[in-house]
Amino acid sequence: MYRYSKLSLLAVAIATTAAVAYAAKGGMENDALAITKAKVPLTQAVAVAEQHANGKASRAEYENSRQGWIYDVEVVSGAKVFDVRVDADKGTVISSAEDKADHDDDHDKQD
Repeated sequence: MYRYSKLSLLAVAIATTAAVAYAAKGGMENDALAITKAKVPLTQAVAVAEQHANGKASRAEYENSRQGWIYDVEVVSGAKVFDVRVDADKGTVISSAEDKADHDDDHDKQD
């Protein structure tokens, strides 16, 4: 039994060391801290998205995507909802799509 305790302790130590090393390399960068490096402020990204979709923003997130850091802004325009992605470095719209059912968005699930 003592042997299994030593092995368990060793496995935990190795996993902890690996997690710390990964975090130190920036692999687990906190979005809240990452936004300080954005060239375009959140308020500007929201304004760009609102103008693009001709509506009002209901939600905005700063996230890392395949294109790099972006703002994902949900804009309500009349009876429609649009997901507008804004480049965090340039402040330009990357994509915009009507969000018909919001099936993939946890923010929109109702109890």
